[in-house]
Amino acid sequence: METHTFFLHLLTILITARIFAEIAVRMKSPSVIGELLAGVALGPSLFGWLEPDQVIKLLAEIGIILLLFEVGLETDVRRLAHAGRKAVIVAFGGFVAPFVLGFSLSFWLFELSLLVSLFIGGTLTATSIGITIRVLSDLKRQQETEGQVVLGAAVIDDVLGVILLAILYEFSVDGGVSLGSVGKVMLFVGAFFILAPVAAKLMSHLIRRVDAVSTIPGLIPTTMVSLVLFFAWLAHAIGAPELLGGFAAGLALSRRFFLPFGMALRNSEEFAHRIETQMKPIIHLFTPIFFVTIGLSLNFREIDWSSPFIWSFAVLFFGVAVLGKLMGTLFIQDSWKMRGFVGMAMVPRGEVGLIFAELGRAGGIFNNEIYTGMVIVIALTTLLPPLVMKWAYAKYGAP
Repeated sequence: METHTFFLHLLTILITARIFAEIAVRMKSPSVIGELLAGVALGPSLFGWLEPDQVIKLLAEIGIILLLFEVGLETDVRRLAHAGRKAVIVAFGGFVAPFVLGFSLSFWLFELSLLVSLFIGGTLTATSIGITIRVLSDLKRQQETEGQVVLGAAVIDDVLGVILLAILYEFSVDGGVSLGSVGKVMLFVGAFFILAPVAAKLMSHLIRRVDAVSTIPGLIPTTMVSLVLFFAWLAHAIGAPELLGGFAAGLALSRRFFLPFGMALRNSEEFAHRIETQMKPIIHLFTPIFFVTIGLSLNFREIDWSSPFIWSFAVLFFGVAVLGKLMGTLFIQDSWKMRGFVGMAMVPRGEVGLIFAELGRAGGIFNNEIYTGMVIVIALTTLLPPLVMKWAYAKYGAP
């Protein structure tokens, strides 16, 4: 591709993503849905104006890494300590139930391969903490009991999801399932989560000292992006997905990170806030490229919409996606109303589910029909629960 053509394509992606995101938000939907639809409109599914070339895919990969960095950065590890037993039960129940149900449905009913079934189950474990926080904030329930349980559980879900993603990534690289691969990934991930945050924290102290005496603006975003890219490279070097490095860097640079054995490393609140503020524009530049690229990767024209497979697949797995998260609340000692609100708040898969699905597609695990079906399921779980929650709060009141 010629340089001027690439500039035109990138301009089109960024502007279209912004327009569709604005429309989505004004229609009370998450911006990620608008960015996904922008890719569908630009790609072969509708107008066929663009296709993701290697450079666009590389920019999208940076977008994934920075997105996971933001998830890590916004993860309040202190919330885990205060979330209590309920949040832990909801997190593990809402992680295990969708995985088991999704795997079972794929493997025994649809008779898909073991690796494909594991990826589908893994995709259904996700919870989008960003969308969940937005809904709770709109309802002014963030600081209430159900809000604290949901946010604590979503944090645990993020950590479990990234570890599962690393294991599935190893399976996709090896082309099969092996207990040896699981052991290797768990060893690498454990070492990475112990050592990487320490290194990141020490480097952040050095950056803060240099920033205090630097006369040139832009030190923090430059060094932070460099740090994230370094940890992404390091994660790949030890056999884990690059985005694990972005998540670990963000987690380490969050306002407070607890190391094993109760040791805590603290960031200056002011410095942590400056990192968040100065990194936001860069993250918001790259992450829409990732979501648009997912839309570009879909080709609805190649789907046989008269086939019962795609409809039965989307409907059944949407049901499993909702039911699995609701089942995660069955073991908490609370009213059914509280369980329903907490379970529904955990349903949105959003950007986290899309990362799982994209890894499956990029690794050649998902074919076009399965990939499209999973994106439909993720879109439905992202769109519908916020509407249901707002209606339920208005009709039945707070639990």
